[in-house]
Amino acid sequence: MLDDITRRLFFKRGAVAGLGAWAAGLVPGRLSAAVRLQADGPIIVTSHTNDTGRRAMEAAWELLSAGGTATDAVERAANIIEEDPDDASVGYGGLPNEHGVIQLDASFMDGKTYNAGAVASLENIIHPSSVARLVMERTDHVLLVGPAALDFARSFGFEEQDLMTERTREIFLRWREEHSDRDDWGPPDHLRGEEEVGAAGNLDDAPFTYGTVNVLAVDANGDVSGITTTSGLSWKINGRVGDSPIIGAGLYVDNDVGAAGATGRGEDVIKSCATYYIVGRMREGRSPQQACEDALRMIADRYRAVNIDYMPGEKFVAVNRAGEVGCAWSYSRGDRRPTMTVMRGTPEIYEGRGM
Repeated sequence: MLDDITRRLFFKRGAVAGLGAWAAGLVPGRLSAAVRLQADGPIIVTSHTNDTGRRAMEAAWELLSAGGTATDAVERAANIIEEDPDDASVGYGGLPNEHGVIQLDASFMDGKTYNAGAVASLENIIHPSSVARLVMERTDHVLLVGPAALDFARSFGFEEQDLMTERTREIFLRWREEHSDRDDWGPPDHLRGEEEVGAAGNLDDAPFTYGTVNVLAVDANGDVSGITTTSGLSWKINGRVGDSPIIGAGLYVDNDVGAAGATGRGEDVIKSCATYYIVGRMREGRSPQQACEDALRMIADRYRAVNIDYMPGEKFVAVNRAGEVGCAWSYSRGDRRPTMTVMRGTPEIYEGRGM
């Protein structure tokens, strides 16, 4: 079961009112499909809470505060995070698959036009989110994959580049040598245990990562857009595609309601259509925080139904048109809490709930 309600709110207006009503036990009634929540000014959020996430929010806010669109804002923010060489979860410097190849996935959805685009297993392009936007705006398709996605990107002038940083390469080489004691990678048997640790350090210094970033925004007109971008599971099987480029799994946007994004074990997000479920729950009157928690419970219930005591690691973030936000995860440890960066003038940290 979920812990007692614990969150720190660093913003005012609609979020305070909505969550205050929940704390008082006042659950909103169902929303008619024709009813749009009243937008309370622009807002943009990301699942990233590091310095790069903050910079991304500040740059995106320049657009939103000047009357720019949510679509442009989320792309600007995602691009900044994708360019960070120290971020092993996306773009440049992302962790590779088991063959040492970085394959990127991304999705883009525009609530105003009810349009979406995505790419999967895209190699050598630093900004898969921008390629996904072109799929959304310049084709009648939603998803392009592999070499064809690369051809598509090149046709629009995207330049190929090696996405491996020296740090990423060192981490991969160390993983290849140490992930099994039954292969022939690494030093000769008679020297095992005496080798020096390379620049990447031990594998403990580079833990397995799910690797995903969500960016969601509502602009001054009340229009909603979102991006999910990722390098996917580290050391994944070649060609594996997770939830990030799948609309309704890694990302979903409804212009009448809001948006949700997912990070974590993509296979379970796909099976549960988690972000579609979260947005649907918000449409029914649940707050973004409640809806994210509902999705965690729903996944747990699916496993209980087949007599399996298992809960995959997931993190969900959401925002509605009224400016309320939510964040919940199922792999909280100790005092750590799920967090997201919220930008509504200044970047602040929203602390959600762990399961």
